Amino acid sequence: MAVSSATAALHISCLALGVGPGQTVWTVPNTFVASANCALYTGARIDFVDIDPSSLNVSISELERKLSQTPPEKKPSAMIPVHFSGGSCEMREIHRIASEHGIKIIEDASHAIGGDYAGRKIGSCQFSDLCVFSFHPVKIITTGEGGAITTNSQELYERLRRLRSHGITRDQAHMTSESEGPWYYQQTELGFNYRITDLQAALGASQLKRVDEFVNRRRALVKRYRSILSGLPVKTPWISNDDSSAWHLFVVRLADSLSISRKKVFEAMRAKGIGVNVHYIPVHLQPYYRSIGFEPGDFPNAENYYSETITLPLYFDMTEADQDRVVEALRSAIQ
Repeated sequence: MAVSSATAALHISCLALGVGPGQTVWTVPNTFVASANCALYTGARIDFVDIDPSSLNVSISELERKLSQTPPEKKPSAMIPVHFSGGSCEMREIHRIASEHGIKIIEDASHAIGGDYAGRKIGSCQFSDLCVFSFHPVKIITTGEGGAITTNSQELYERLRRLRSHGITRDQAHMTSESEGPWYYQQTELGFNYRITDLQAALGASQLKRVDEFVNRRRALVKRYRSILSGLPVKTPWISNDDSSAWHLFVVRLADSLSISRKKVFEAMRAKGIGVNVHYIPVHLQPYYRSIGFEPGDFPNAENYYSETITLPLYFDMTEADQDRVVEALRSAIQ
């Protein structure tokens, strides 16, 4: 189901699963705010589970601990695990735990199109109800702006189809009375104008044909980054045994022993024309989320990661000379 943005995809995915007032959704703090905002749009509450310090995805042990300490009436009705930087969460374990507690699963795979998990492409929904992708201009493939949702449920698909287009149906099976003619439609619920345009869809279809090419190039660049960064006081990302990540982002963590701050490193690299960034400010530290009760220290793994991280440039057309320039600028900044 193609939609106008990944945020729209997350919003109507929550609605399709029946998320609403009186319910709670859990996600991780190490993500863009949309992964949490989508639950609030429905009137539900939001809470977070801390990340694993190595994978930077949701911590399975923290998830189990939090569920064991949460009263039944406050347990989440849905969970949004985020595949940070393009590497899949431990979906088999998440599915096992969620099934035991009656929790629905929406994978936020905004970073992960083209990635693999358990022998299948991310988005197969082998261990989830729904999976969301982003086609924002900075993502692995783009439609200019847009998103998509995958599911193996025909019922959820039909609900999503209505929700993305004002809650309208032309299908007699979903109408409350007999159709009056070929022109007839009914609005059966409150939906949204979340359709993707034909022009965007055409661009996305052409990009999709190259997704494996794009991901394989990123994997090669990541392999080389790890090699040429060896010897510098930075920690490179964890890689699974089969390197199944789609590698939307390449983040490094600066060593505690450095005498220079992350801010100074960032500024020095930007001054040399290197487009570094930081992903992500933990969602619970944003002023809005502080205003609804979250505090610094609530999720220490995400906060520690944020204090050390810097994202290095990574893109399909990157050359080895580009990489060498990035690493030299990093070396110069920290030495």
